[in-house]
Amino acid sequence: MKRPTEFVKETRGGCLVYFIVSPGARSTEIGGIDGWRGAIQVRVAAEPKDGAANAELVEFLSRKLSVPASAVVVVKGSKTHRKSVFVPVSTEDVKSKLGLK
Repeated sequence: MKRPTEFVKETRGGCLVYFIVSPGARSTEIGGIDGWRGAIQVRVAAEPKDGAANAELVEFLSRKLSVPASAVVVVKGSKTHRKSVFVPVSTEDVKSKLGLK
């Protein structure tokens, strides 16, 4: 089995970004890159109840990437810690604005 290594994938109109989300943190922040899972680790300052952790992730990405929250979409994984999120920016912008270069 091939190991995933890329945490962001170019797509039409933007890109898909893969996350491993840990809810219940003191503050929302990037924890680093999990190269084996091909995802960005992020800690969110919200509990996984009633979509609060997803909403916090969307707001965090919207602020960091300078896009409206309505443009950030959790495409897959809304009820699990592994998420695929669409953002309407380039892969280079994701990497630089999230401090992952």
